[in-house]
Amino acid sequence: MSSGVPSQTAQAQKSQDTSAPDFKELGIENTNIKTDSGVDLSGNQKVLVGSVLDLFAGRPSLKKLQLWKDDATFADPITKAEGRKQYEAQWYGLQTAFSEIERLSYNVVSGGNPITMNLSTRYVVKGINTEQTIDSVVKIHTDAEGKHITMVEDKWNGSIPEGPFTKVFRNLNSVVVPAFVSVPKNEEEDRKKGN
Repeated sequence: MSSGVPSQTAQAQKSQDTSAPDFKELGIENTNIKTDSGVDLSGNQKVLVGSVLDLFAGRPSLKKLQLWKDDATFADPITKAEGRKQYEAQWYGLQTAFSEIERLSYNVVSGGNPITMNLSTRYVVKGINTEQTIDSVVKIHTDAEGKHITMVEDKWNGSIPEGPFTKVFRNLNSVVVPAFVSVPKNEEEDRKKGN
């Protein structure tokens, strides 16, 4: 999937990188973005990838989530969260559900739109100490300018299962999680949560 030629999106973003937000101002912890040979990311694409890596590590913040469009979607095999209320709850929910989250490896394999990366993460479920490693293909879709996330697909073992049962479960999860997960209303509440 990797390509030695930057995508049109990456080329356009390179010329606009002087206005790209930086890692520090957004509180992004993952700043050393690993790419396959020949994959060239713009500065803004690196910021988006770093923010998504932080989210998968259970390190959400309102600043990082401002990189997402209000009507963006997060999809994985167990949920399809559409809109800010649903996807924010999914990301903040990781802190609630897991006592440990460890990224084992990752690498960006395509710098187009979507940006594609392979990700391996180890999760430990709170309370029962059950451990699970998930190997994913993560696709980060952006708007035409490449500045905001419109969708993140987390394909476990490279796929998101489809079918009526899966669809019902995923939609239910996207509605139930926001009812039980508290998303900070402002940066002060975010800081109190340790973000």
